[in-house]
Amino acid sequence: MLYLPFCNSEMFELFLNEFSKLKKNELNVIFLDNGAFHKTKKLIIPDNIILIFLPPYSPELNGAEKVWWVLKREINRCTFESLDDLENKLDEIINKNITKPRISNLTSYKDFLAAYQTI
Repeated sequence: MLYLPFCNSEMFELFLNEFSKLKKNELNVIFLDNGAFHKTKKLIIPDNIILIFLPPYSPELNGAEKVWWVLKREINRCTFESLDDLENKLDEIINKNITKPRISNLTSYKDFLAAYQTI
């Protein structure tokens, strides 16, 4: 998890680079929506990352939306004195609720799993 100051192509590239270093011995496939900052021509994608774009207007296919739903549900009526307080709360929620089994449960669509089992 990275807390970045903006949601733009520079920050996305920074995320990709950090993820690439973390998983440097793996080929990593990332499914993305069609956000403009995901597709900018100046984006440099590390060699061990492949980006696959979901069809437009299909949030039901985007597993990240389900993970965001968990985070939003936990903080939707909270107020925070500072950005640090918000980050601390997000860390708490992530450490408690966003585990590998939970992510798998939230994002493992039957059709996707069936497609990969036939490969």
